Parts: sequence; C-alpha cells; structure tokens
Amino acid sequence: MIKHAFSTAGIMIGFTVIGTVLLAATYFSTRLPIADSERASKLRLIEQVLPPALHDNDLLKDGIAMAAGGELGNRDETTAYRARLNGQPAAVVLEATAPDGYSGDIRLLIAVRADGELSGVRVLAHKETPGLGDYIDIAHGNWIRRSFDGQSLAKTKDALWHVKKDGGSFDFMAGATITPRAVIKAVHKTLTYFAAHREQLFEAQSAKEKDHE
Repeated sequence: MIKHAFSTAGIMIGFTVIGTVLLAATYFSTRLPIADSERASKLRLIEQVLPPALHDNDLLKDGIAMAAGGELGNRDETTAYRARLNGQPAAVVLEATAPDGYSGDIRLLIAVRADGELSGVRVLAHKETPGLGDYIDIAHGNWIRRSFDGQSLAKTKDALWHVKKDGGSFDFMAGATITPRAVIKAVHKTLTYFAAHREQLFEAQSAKEKDHE
C-alpha cells in the first residue's frame, strides 16, 4: 500500500511539473505577441481621435498616470498620452467618464490639441438604449464627429455647452436628450481641465522615465 501510494504521488508530481513547464512555455511564447496585439489595438483606437500626422513620437511611451476621480470623473486610474511634433507639444489624449448617462457611465476618449481645440472624441463604452441613445457611438451615427471635431472653449462659450433644448448650441436626437447632455458636459469638463493643467500635462514625467530612475 505504501509503495503504491508513493508511486501515485510520484506520478501526480510528475504531471504537475510537466503542466507547470507547459504553462510557463506557453506564457513566454505568447507574451510578446499578445503585448504587440494590445499595443496595436490601443494605437488604432487613439488614431481615431488623433491622426498620426499630428505627432512623431511614440505615444505609448509618453504616457502619464491619471488618478481616478477628479475633474475627468474616471472610476479607475487611466493614462494620458502626450503627442509631440518636432519635440513640441502637439496634443494630449485623455479618458473621461460621463456618470450621468441615461443607463449609467459613458466612457470617452478625448484628444485635445495643444491650442485647446478638440481633435476628436469617441465613446469607449456605454449602456445607452440601442436605437435611441446609442447614436453617440460612431458605429451608429456621425453625431459625435459633427458635434466635437474642431470645437474649443474659444469657439463656444461656456454657457453654450448644452443641447439646443437647454439653450445651448449642440444638436440632439428628439426623445434622447439625457445621453448627449451627459457627453457634452463631460467633454466640456475635459477641455476646462486641459486649459487649467496644460503645462503640467506636457511637463509631467512619463511612466517610462519613472521606470528608468
């Protein structure tokens, strides 16, 4: 019995060792391809709001951590990516959250040029009603482009950052005002945040630089 028990235990240990080796081999062989895939996906998303021609630096190496909460309203830490052209500040890509969507949080990706003009805005995630509030998503309409491309605090006064129904200058779809109200408010807050923290955003030490200290 004892001999059989030792034999069984040895077989189990052998399988465990082999399994561990196989898992480790799989991890190390797929780690770089997965990282490359994630990098490519992130860059494709950023390119929707920030054309590659606007920068010549590696955005993913020039990012700074943004704490959760604050004026941007994010529930988790995010990353701000700085775009530079010929060594000069060109734009910042930020994440912001509109907490007051019709069905909850609306997460946004917002690119602001160095002069305070919006390069682009896209919805990262939302739970708005299909066929009604989801027109904020570029996949379901062009509202987000028409509303924000080229916008700025200089072009539109603070009092006009509302839907037309509320006395503002932004269009909306009849029967779905809560959703655009939330998005417009979040984008306006982001532009205000950028205007107040422009220098700090561009001058802050990147995560890559901190890693090398």
